[in-house]
Amino acid sequence: MPFNLRPTPAALLLCLAAATLSCSGDSERFRGYGGLEGAVRVDGSSTVYLITEAMAEEFQADHPRVRVTVGISGSGGGFKRFCDGETDISDASRPITEPELAGCRAKGVEPIEIMVGFDGISVVVNAQNELVRCLTVDELRRLWEPGSSVSTWSDLRAGWPAEEIILYGPGPDSGTFDCFTEAVIGQVKASRPDFTASEDDNVLVAGVAGDRYALGYFGYAYYVENTERLKLVAIDDGAGCVFPTPETIQSREYSPLARPLFIYINSESVKRPEVKAFAEFYLRFAPDYLPQVGYVPLPLDRYLTAIDELAWRSGQ
Repeated sequence: MPFNLRPTPAALLLCLAAATLSCSGDSERFRGYGGLEGAVRVDGSSTVYLITEAMAEEFQADHPRVRVTVGISGSGGGFKRFCDGETDISDASRPITEPELAGCRAKGVEPIEIMVGFDGISVVVNAQNELVRCLTVDELRRLWEPGSSVSTWSDLRAGWPAEEIILYGPGPDSGTFDCFTEAVIGQVKASRPDFTASEDDNVLVAGVAGDRYALGYFGYAYYVENTERLKLVAIDDGAGCVFPTPETIQSREYSPLARPLFIYINSESVKRPEVKAFAEFYLRFAPDYLPQVGYVPLPLDRYLTAIDELAWRSGQ
């Protein structure tokens, strides 16, 4: 999906409020950053990857001597690399855990946590599946819990066909996996093991799209990019069936699968001009770009606060 960087009301407001940013339409978008060079290393969540990769492409168009690499090893895999000092920024679809934070600090890495938006974990079936419109949280729990006896659609609900449910979901290093299992099962990482797992959500999309009786889950943006190949399933948490939309995700009406998205920045890395410039660029355009891919931005003052913190942390 193309990313439109023409100044919009949100971007203009951010620029007017943050003295460190410039709103000119020139290629030199940030004062003092015209001669940037170096590298910015990012890894982590495949959910946040959609945002970060687009930001990286646009940033490098303005600063061709800065190389921004973005990996998708999952939130947990990203934190491992981040705490080992291999990356400057870690994408995450869940907060860092206390053991992960302790591991970072033991190796001299102090993370700066920045929330960048909201997502709704989306349950999807094949576009040709005419049966499933809504599932209750209890049905999801029975389907995905460890030791589940549900193997066919008729096991899940009487009257549905005795066709095997082919399951796809994020792997155990994924923040989406952690959030889903905690919200649905009630315990992080508690899940039946007999499903096709991948930290790459595009693999999951292809799997569900290729089997009429498949079901999977991943970030809302991946559904938005594949609406012709997938069918979205509403979730009933006891108050009726609710589909994930930008409105229901922001209001948390889409319960219990609405969740925050983060980037974590190494406090030493942000002292490098190219890392600081990329992070500021990210925060400046996030409120305009997130809705383009189906995610929900934060109030503008949250981005301004984060920009101020980066300036303070970098000593600039």
